[in-house]
Amino acid sequence: MLGIFVCLFLSVFALDAFGEGKTFLEGFRDFLLHVSPMLVLLGIVAISWRWEWVGGAVFTGLAVLYAYWAYFVKGHPGWIPIVGGPLLVVGVLFFLSWAHRCRSPHIQ
Repeated sequence: MLGIFVCLFLSVFALDAFGEGKTFLEGFRDFLLHVSPMLVLLGIVAISWRWEWVGGAVFTGLAVLYAYWAYFVKGHPGWIPIVGGPLLVVGVLFFLSWAHRCRSPHIQ
C-alpha cells in the first residue's frame, strides 16, 4: 500500500505541468508525460506483490539515483529526503518483506 501512496505522492508534482502561459491541452500533454513514470512504478508495485525483491531493488535503486541527481546534477540536497526518502522506505520495506518470506517456508 505504501508503494501506491508513494506513486500518488510523486504524481502530485506533475500538476506543475499546468503552468502559466499554457493552454489546457499543452498542460494536459505535459501532465501525462510527467505522470507516465508513476504508471510504470505502479506496475512495479503490482509485480512486487508477488516478488518483493523486485520492489526492493527498484524503489531502493530509484532512491539512490534520485539522491545522486538531486545532489550532483541539480544541486538541491534538500530535495532528497522529500522524494528519495519515501522511495527508500518503501524499498527497504519490500526487502524486509522478502527476507521474512524467505525465512518462513510455510509462507508462499
